[in-house]
Amino acid sequence: MNIRTVQRAVAGALATAAMTAGALTVPASAATADDATGRHGRHAATRSAMEAQVRAGIPGVLGQARDAGGTWQGSAGVADIDTGRARLPQDRFRIGSVSKAFTSVVLLQLEAEGRLRLDDSVDRWLPGVVRGNGHDGRKITVRQLLNHTSGIYNYTADPEFQKLIGPGFPEHRFETHTPAELVKIATAHAPDFRPGEGWNYSNTNYILAGMITEKVTGHSYATEIERRVIRPLGLRATTLPGTSPKMPDPHGTAYTAAVSQDPGAKPFDATELNPSWGGAAGEIISTAGDLNRFYGALIGGKLLPAAQQRELQTTVSTGGKMAGARYGLGVAEIPLSCGVTVWSHTGGIHGSLTLATSTADGKHTAAFNLNGDWTGDLFALAEAEYCGKAPSGDSAARTPERAPQKVMTLR
Repeated sequence: MNIRTVQRAVAGALATAAMTAGALTVPASAATADDATGRHGRHAATRSAMEAQVRAGIPGVLGQARDAGGTWQGSAGVADIDTGRARLPQDRFRIGSVSKAFTSVVLLQLEAEGRLRLDDSVDRWLPGVVRGNGHDGRKITVRQLLNHTSGIYNYTADPEFQKLIGPGFPEHRFETHTPAELVKIATAHAPDFRPGEGWNYSNTNYILAGMITEKVTGHSYATEIERRVIRPLGLRATTLPGTSPKMPDPHGTAYTAAVSQDPGAKPFDATELNPSWGGAAGEIISTAGDLNRFYGALIGGKLLPAAQQRELQTTVSTGGKMAGARYGLGVAEIPLSCGVTVWSHTGGIHGSLTLATSTADGKHTAAFNLNGDWTGDLFALAEAEYCGKAPSGDSAARTPERAPQKVMTLR
């Protein structure tokens, strides 16, 4: 999922971000000798931005950047607030909606093979699936799913579903949700707009994209992602867990504020959950290193033929919902304050907020993860890494609404 989805799911719980501003503040720590000795001084602003997230109340931050100077690893805070264990470069975490680019690559490769067209209707592959309350799959294209111009209602915005993944999370965290069930939740609501006449972030789009992948290939979207992306790139720490709630080792603890309205309550351990409610829209587990390798290959043009690469990076206006940014097919084009443009996506799922970024040539990538979901400023991390802007004072102590508004408000 994306950051805004998790924030809305937890409703009032995330509105009380102050609950952790003092209770979970822990000392920042360097992750590598290089970092500690200052030999990677060009990442000093990034290190400062990570430490600022911890001061704002996030238990721990993990980051990795790759550029012409090599690979830099950094961390701040802790992976576990009880044991004090530091976050490790090899730690795995749930990447939420960063998964969408993996799903998009598969469909773009299928188009390159002549097995489908981006302008095929959804009904061409899933006849009768998108129907009801004004939804009509005959008038929606695959392209409109991938760039969020379909108008299909976002199932994670459904009030009853938000209760399941919000206050009801402890009770329902291990339940399985099928793609058909999630689409049915969406089509019980009216569309956001007519296909192609607006932009609104909808996880339903990518659930349908996964269903189309299975219809075209005869294999699950997970199988196709593993075959077409994970194995060719050697992403050995990247997995699609399906319905399994387990996290592969090594990993830290994921902390969520979703389940309690009490500002004094300790954040809930959300490390284990059944990610089927995210499916092709957000189930993947990965590492900062694997995300950098993936984004470098993706934006660097190593996964798609030239025609499909152009499709991937053909963007549409988000109507001001991602201030200054435009959305492609599972990736967003983000202008930073220093004139640098990065291709990026955020991801949010219980206890985990993730950012993956790359410059347009694929040569400077950076990936970050926060192991708390109630505050944090991913935008500050991107600004620090690519523009050298370290946060000052309390600039990182922002509400959950603050950071996504400036960069990737993936509604």
